[in-house]
Amino acid sequence: MNYPVNAPLQLRAVLRSLRKSRGLTQAQLGAKLGLSQKRIAGIEKNPQVTTFDQISRIVSLLGARVVIEDLSASDKTPATSQRSNW
Repeated sequence: MNYPVNAPLQLRAVLRSLRKSRGLTQAQLGAKLGLSQKRIAGIEKNPQVTTFDQISRIVSLLGARVVIEDLSASDKTPATSQRSNW
């Protein structure tokens, strides 16, 4: 399943949901990463102030991955199929 994330609040929900779906508490996830339960709680609460390294480590440990989708490439329409409104 894909989880599009466009804002920190969405990332917060996705991280928490992934952790819970794997049956892990914050303390258990923290132990696997060498972080405290308090740090995991802080990351889930404010992922926007967390390093990308920590986010990617958490996501990877939870069996997921970070993907960047280039939306500008999918928005381009070939010139021959563009319609004129004139």
